[in-house]
Amino acid sequence: MLRNRLVQEGERSLFLNIDIEWDRPHFESQAALLQKIELELGNEKGVVFIDEIQRKENAGLFLKGLYDLKLPYKFVVSGSGSLELKEKIHESLAGRKRLFEMTTVSFEEFVDHKTNYRYEGRPADFLRMEKETGLRLLVEYMNFGGYPNIVLAPDIGEKLRIIDEIYRSVLEKDIAILLKVEKTDAFGGLLKMMADQIGSLANFSEISSTLGLSHQTVKKYLAYAEKIFLIRLVHPFARNVRKEISKSPVPYFWDLGLRNYILGIFGRVETPSEMGGLFENLVFLLLNERIRFQPAKLNFWRTTDKAEIDFIVEYGRRLFAVEAKYKNIRNEKVPAAIRSFLKKYRPDRSMIVNLDYRGSRMIEESEVRFVPFYELLKDNFFDNQT
Repeated sequence: MLRNRLVQEGERSLFLNIDIEWDRPHFESQAALLQKIELELGNEKGVVFIDEIQRKENAGLFLKGLYDLKLPYKFVVSGSGSLELKEKIHESLAGRKRLFEMTTVSFEEFVDHKTNYRYEGRPADFLRMEKETGLRLLVEYMNFGGYPNIVLAPDIGEKLRIIDEIYRSVLEKDIAILLKVEKTDAFGGLLKMMADQIGSLANFSEISSTLGLSHQTVKKYLAYAEKIFLIRLVHPFARNVRKEISKSPVPYFWDLGLRNYILGIFGRVETPSEMGGLFENLVFLLLNERIRFQPAKLNFWRTTDKAEIDFIVEYGRRLFAVEAKYKNIRNEKVPAAIRSFLKKYRPDRSMIVNLDYRGSRMIEESEVRFVPFYELLKDNFFDNQT
C-alpha cells in the first residue's frame, strides 16, 4: 500500500523480497544490494522496501552498515515478529530506526469491517445505538479473535484450518527453529496453562511441577511467548510489598481466537464463566490501545487477603482503577476491593467496565463510574475521565 501510494505520487521506489529467488542474490553483500538499488533508482532520493528481512543472517548489522553510509534512500524493512529478528535488529539499529508493530485486527477495526466502514471513527456511537448487533459482534470477536484471514474466512471450517496453521507455525517455526526450543510439547503445555488461567496469577511452582520444567526454564519460555506476541504478562501494582502480592504476574493473550484454539474451544465459547475471562482479556486489549504511545503503565492489584482489581492504569500523573464485568449491571453496587483501593490510594477515577450500564456512585469522597465497554474505543477515553 505504501509503495502504491508512492507510485501514484510519482516518487521513486524499489521493492525486494528475500523470499523470492531472483531477489536473494542482491542480499549476498551490501555492495551487491547497492548495485541493484543504484541500477533502479540512480543516486537520487527514493524508498527501498525490503520484505522478509528475518531471512538475512546478521540483518541488524547489515542494515546498520547501509544506514551509516548516509545514502539518499529511505529503507522500509518488514519481517516477522520472531524473537531473532527483534533482538538482533533492535540491538544493531539503536537510534537509527523507527519501529512499527502490526497487531492482529483490533476490536475497533473488526467492528469497522463488519459494518462496511459506515461508522469509521464512531464505533462507540454505533455500539451504543445498536446494542443487539454490538453484543453479537462482541461475542464473535471474543470467540474467533483478530487474525485477518480468520476475520475474512467465510465459515468455521475455514477459520479452524487457518488458526491450526498459525498455531503449528508458531510451534514449528518460531519456537522449534528460531528459538532452539527442543521441548515444543512442554512449551505447548505452558501455553495451554496460560490460556486456562487468563486473569489469574501465574504460579511458577505449580507450572514447573505440572510440566516437569525448572523455574528458570518456565520463566524463559514465558519470555519467549511474550516476545513473539502470544501473551503479555501484567505485573502487580505494589507500594506495600508486605501486604500486596508483588511477584507473580497475570497472563493475557494478544489474540483471543488463538487462546481459544489452544484450549479446544475455538468458536464454541458460550458460558458466562468462560465469557467472563475473555471479556477481561478484551478489556486488557482495549486499555492497551488507549495507552499506546502514552506515558502510561498497566498493572493489576491483589493483596494477600484476596482483595483484587483487574487493572491499575498509571496515566501520566493520574491513577485509574479498572474492573471488568461481563454483565448487564442493574445496580450500582461497588465491589469491596475497589472500596479498599480507594481508601488506600485515592485514585483519580475508579471504573467498572461492563456490557451496557452507565452510572456513578460516590465512595470515600471519590466517584466510581460504571462504563460500557465500547466507551474504551474512544481515543480520548482517559482524558475524559476528569
